[in-house]
Amino acid sequence: MEKRKRSKAEWIRRYVSFVFILFVIAFGTSLSIRANLGSSPISAPPYVLSLVPGMPMTMGQIVICMHVVFILTQILLLRRNYELRQLSQILVSFLFGFYTDLTMWLTSFLQIPPTLDHTLGWPLQFAELLIGGALLAFGIACEVRCDSLMLAGEGLPLAIAKCVRKDFGKVKMCSDTALVTIAVVLMTTFFGHWDWKMVGPGTLVSMFYVGFMVRVFAPHIAWLDLLFIPKAERRQLAVAERREERRADDGPLVVTIAREYGSGGQMLGEQLALRLGVDFYDHNIIDEAAQRLGYTADFVRDNEQNISNGKLWELIFTDKSIPLSLNPSHDDAIFVAESRIIRALAGRKPCVIMGRCANWVLRGEKRVFSVFVTANREDAIGRVSTVENLSDEAAARRIDQVNQGRSNHYHQYTGAHWTDARDYDLVVNTSSVGLEQAANIILQCVKDKMKN
Repeated sequence: MEKRKRSKAEWIRRYVSFVFILFVIAFGTSLSIRANLGSSPISAPPYVLSLVPGMPMTMGQIVICMHVVFILTQILLLRRNYELRQLSQILVSFLFGFYTDLTMWLTSFLQIPPTLDHTLGWPLQFAELLIGGALLAFGIACEVRCDSLMLAGEGLPLAIAKCVRKDFGKVKMCSDTALVTIAVVLMTTFFGHWDWKMVGPGTLVSMFYVGFMVRVFAPHIAWLDLLFIPKAERRQLAVAERREERRADDGPLVVTIAREYGSGGQMLGEQLALRLGVDFYDHNIIDEAAQRLGYTADFVRDNEQNISNGKLWELIFTDKSIPLSLNPSHDDAIFVAESRIIRALAGRKPCVIMGRCANWVLRGEKRVFSVFVTANREDAIGRVSTVENLSDEAAARRIDQVNQGRSNHYHQYTGAHWTDARDYDLVVNTSSVGLEQAANIILQCVKDKMKN
């Protein structure tokens, strides 16, 4: 479903909610600092400067100055492309600076004394650090869900990402590293030695742990929409969804096929489409996605449906402090584009769609029949070794690599498990029944579904 237009009442609700969410973010940041294990990257330079003897400014005031510099830098980078509404970051910066001083005062009694015995002090410090980081992550997850205003600390790396055409998460990681480096330089310049309470283990924890916790919280805060969206508009949305469901009931029948590598699912899908007399969509989805995004087909092919274990860990810890709609990630853009293409194809005419989380994208639609195709490992190895001219050992490694990539991709964008039979109408083992009989079984099930 395309992004709907928000009413004035909804925007007001989101802005008011953001004011409270900002306090949660500031409180989590301050609580982490009180652990005396180092501040978060974005607050490290202001925190170090606030500890300089004779500094006339509070940490919150330094935060405001830093954010104003960030905003001016955004304007210089984006120039004509800078959206005037983003000037609201100035007001946000002043509010966040005020909250910073307020929460630092509120948490002052929670400062862990450095003289405390390490056997008790360190567990307390790490507990406070993790609680503060979790609270900060919860605030960020709510901020993303709110999707209204943005902190300058997020706006600057986003502007850089747009200029250099790189993923926001990677640019944010580099900007965090730069901020920590600046904090270290300030610390050694003004204090002449390394102080762990300024830049320490807590700084590294904030860089990775907070991003991980944002992902943990994100799926569980949909209830916030009850605050953001007025009741009357929620009713209208519910009516529109029911109307769309009724249209879907009268729409064309669509078969989606997910398959393990080497199971013969590709050949099964082509055969099924031929016998049904409908179109078969696989690589042409890649071509259309590439055209929409301005990427090459090869680039889309290399980046879709495939997330290696290494890349999965990168995504887990990648910063998610801005909404997906603003995040220029290649992987996210490809998934969104292909999902829209799949929905358009499914609403147009009967067809068979191969892979690309189509069963999840079209979930809940009654005219969709979802199939998962598997095979015994020996048969899969034999099929892959024959088709790709590989040894059995190489074929086995290739199968594991592709299946793991597909599983990671599916979980990344659906939160579910790729091989969970509950997400499919039918699971077929081609080693047990063969491709021909598998097609017959699916055809019979499809005919039965059409009757219902």
